[in-house]
Amino acid sequence: MSNILHKWMDYRWRLLVLLCLLSLAGMQASGMKPITYDEAIRIALGESYTVKYYKEEIDATRYSYLYTRSEFKPLLDFNLFTPSWNEALTAISQADGLPVYNSTGSLQAGGNLNFTYVLPTGGNFAFSSRMYWENYRTTLSERENEELKRDQVYSRFALSFSQPIFTANKLKENMKVAELDYRKSTCYFTRVQMDIVYDVTESFYQVYKLAYEHKINQDRLVNSREAYRITKLKQEMGNLPEGEMLIAEITVAQDEARVMESEGRLEAAKDDFKLLIGLELKEEIDLQADMEFEAFLIDMQQAIDEALRNRMEIQENNLDIQLQSIEVKRAKREREFKGSISAYYDFTGLSTREDGTLGELTGSSFRNMVDRPSNRGVAFTVSYPIADWGRAKNQVRREQVRLKQRELNLENTKRIIEREVREIVRSVYEAEKRFRINRRNQEVAVESYRISQLRFENGDMTSQELSIEQDRLSQVQLSYIESYVTYRLSVANLNRKTMYDFENKRSFLLENPK
Repeated sequence: MSNILHKWMDYRWRLLVLLCLLSLAGMQASGMKPITYDEAIRIALGESYTVKYYKEEIDATRYSYLYTRSEFKPLLDFNLFTPSWNEALTAISQADGLPVYNSTGSLQAGGNLNFTYVLPTGGNFAFSSRMYWENYRTTLSERENEELKRDQVYSRFALSFSQPIFTANKLKENMKVAELDYRKSTCYFTRVQMDIVYDVTESFYQVYKLAYEHKINQDRLVNSREAYRITKLKQEMGNLPEGEMLIAEITVAQDEARVMESEGRLEAAKDDFKLLIGLELKEEIDLQADMEFEAFLIDMQQAIDEALRNRMEIQENNLDIQLQSIEVKRAKREREFKGSISAYYDFTGLSTREDGTLGELTGSSFRNMVDRPSNRGVAFTVSYPIADWGRAKNQVRREQVRLKQRELNLENTKRIIEREVREIVRSVYEAEKRFRINRRNQEVAVESYRISQLRFENGDMTSQELSIEQDRLSQVQLSYIESYVTYRLSVANLNRKTMYDFENKRSFLLENPK
């Protein structure tokens, strides 16, 4: 018995070494790329479609915020019209008769220059200028279509000021809204990243599980073929019950089918995994994971506190409350007391010469600017709503109700998060215990199957009974890998829901969003 056991162990060891060498040679020959779990996360956070899409989304909100900030900066505009030409029939009214209709036309060439300086108070101070040369013509219908024409230059320089009073600074308010939207998008992007980490974890260990299952089926096929070989030897020696050979052949065929099916599922899962993390589908990969790990303690209260402090949903709800508070203020301003101050001062000059060069006409325009009185004005306006029969009040109440909804949503989110964390912490402990039990069960099942093989070789067990033992071993091995994957997913879910790594005692956020 001892001699047979030593021979069997020696045979198994050589077979295992041969399979490892063949597997390594196959990987080298096919250019298979080994990928660890950490490397898969790194690739996904840089190359996956989801990350790239939401990076563009966060850039869009950032540029929107920067655009709103830039509205506080000066603005300089310049435009040219070279030329601007038009001709039209113009009605000329007469005090003592019917209108007369003259044809008028003009050809202009010039431009405008506008400079606006936005004040921190929400008002603005502006300087504008306009200058153009014009060839003006008119045809007098009452003078037998006599045509009159003149070249002239128009010049204007103006200063203006405008300032709303007794009301909120809308520019600052708009910038605050854009800032909150940008912060909300960054919170959502962080949440997307954590979801991607979990999705990659789930897909990684699903592929690893299928690869492990495929290896179980390959080992099972090796065992069934060895059982078939022994059965055939027994048949040749004439020491075999009728039907044993047929059962052995059927078992080998079934195990071959299992290998092909598991290989197909594995390849399909690999394609899904590569698509998820952003690899080329044609690239051959081999996922590598460490089945051993150190158990760690999880303080329930710390897990809840970390989740309430770090979860992006709470940050987003707080930002929603701030945004809705601004909407309440805007609704109240619809019927509030408002005022504004505005002023302008400009110089205008029009050339009075009927002919001359462009330089002479320009000089004439500037001289006329000095001679002509300047245009100026100041206005102070106020408005106060007297009665709107409940319009403004109902609008304010509507926004206040929505604000209350945001606040209720925040409180409910906190309660949901606390329930989730409690459930996840319990699931981690349960998964860890189940894995330890299944690992021990696998060790026992492997040893039990080795004994069954020896009994089969000695004729103390039929091939059908050996097949039943093989099924039991396979089920225990599958339970082992499933419990390992369940544990890994439970830990990943704990990390996602608390934003804290309890294995390494560190937060996933370098600093909380301000």
